[in-house]
Amino acid sequence: MSQTFGKTSWKRFAVAMVPGIAATAAIGVALANNALAASFNVSGQKFKVTAGDLDGTNFAQFGSYDFETNGTPHAVAISAFDTATIQKMCQSVVSEPSLLGLKLPKVTLRLEAGNDPNKPVTAQNLLIDLDQLNADAEFTDINIGQDASTLKGTATANWKDIAGHPKPSGALGFAQAAPHAHLTGVQQTAWATSAGTFKLNGLSLKLYVGDDGNGKECY
Repeated sequence: MSQTFGKTSWKRFAVAMVPGIAATAAIGVALANNALAASFNVSGQKFKVTAGDLDGTNFAQFGSYDFETNGTPHAVAISAFDTATIQKMCQSVVSEPSLLGLKLPKVTLRLEAGNDPNKPVTAQNLLIDLDQLNADAEFTDINIGQDASTLKGTATANWKDIAGHPKPSGALGFAQAAPHAHLTGVQQTAWATSAGTFKLNGLSLKLYVGDDGNGKECY
């Protein structure tokens, strides 16, 4: 039976909001034994995301894999929110492109939105494939150790792995869920993000070439 906690707060999550060494080990064992399904193909390049404040409903989290097109797997924690309101969001990625074998200067892409407190970023059915996260977090009525195949919510229901399975499953499908999650000071590294709708109020996107990109990542 999973345990239930009311308004539980943890600080500076070291590994994708999975609280404690036992929880991290459980997801690792599940992944190693193929008990958790694989997610979708990714570019093979991670990106950084920060948020001053993230308030979400029907939070769920479970382990999975993302795969590069060459088959390289990456273990990830899928964070799902039915709805999310985000203040001061920043996303950055650094690329080192090449053309006909010629290495070109690196390019840093930085995207910002939701800096106006009256016009936050909003998302529905938000899914984040991440492998690192730091934040101050508060969950309401959280269940830790829930069977991933029993997760509720439209975001989780809309998730499909690379084989088309609608939900993660398996006896070792370790997951956690809460009807409400509130995170502040978010710093995360992700492989992919998807949403049914993603409204980026006050969107600003800039490219920095070469040394002009130094110090332009979100953190």
